[in-house]
Amino acid sequence: MHTAKVSAAEALEKLKKGNERYLAAESNPGDISPKIRKLTCEEGQSPYAVVVTCSDSRVIPESIFTAGIGELFVIRVAGNVMDNHQLGSVDYAVDHLGSRLVVVLGHEHCGAVGAALTSRPDGFVKTITDEILKAVGDEKDEYRACCLNVKHSVDMIREKLGYQEADGIKVCGAIYRIDSGEVVFLD
Repeated sequence: MHTAKVSAAEALEKLKKGNERYLAAESNPGDISPKIRKLTCEEGQSPYAVVVTCSDSRVIPESIFTAGIGELFVIRVAGNVMDNHQLGSVDYAVDHLGSRLVVVLGHEHCGAVGAALTSRPDGFVKTITDEILKAVGDEKDEYRACCLNVKHSVDMIREKLGYQEADGIKVCGAIYRIDSGEVVFLD
């Protein structure tokens, strides 16, 4: 098991401060320099947080949290739903890379949540919308459905991977407001 360099509480504070900087930014000041590329190539990565988020092109965690190369371990899948692949990725980042904070980042105006609420897609998209429907039940309000969907993924991570705050690992949910850029943490 990899030793954590940043505690869950420190990581959460870094995300919150990074989002505050993002709200006023015109560009991303995260470190993407040749020096950090060389350093992470030679010494590996030690991301301070795992972010499970939607594939939506408007949701860019590195920008939203003003992070650079090697700072976030980002897992993207439409609707930020969890299956064994995403759970394995989270477990890798926590167990092997030392991340102590896992954030499930949903967002307003999510196409996957909207599709689950208003239509019945078929094919592979159905696997995503079916998982979202499990999470949201009979909820029809899109924002509340997004929050329920995030909570469902948070609960899956906690249950299946057994992470406990007593062990120094925090799992929490958040919603990204596309129009303002603000991240609202749900826990």
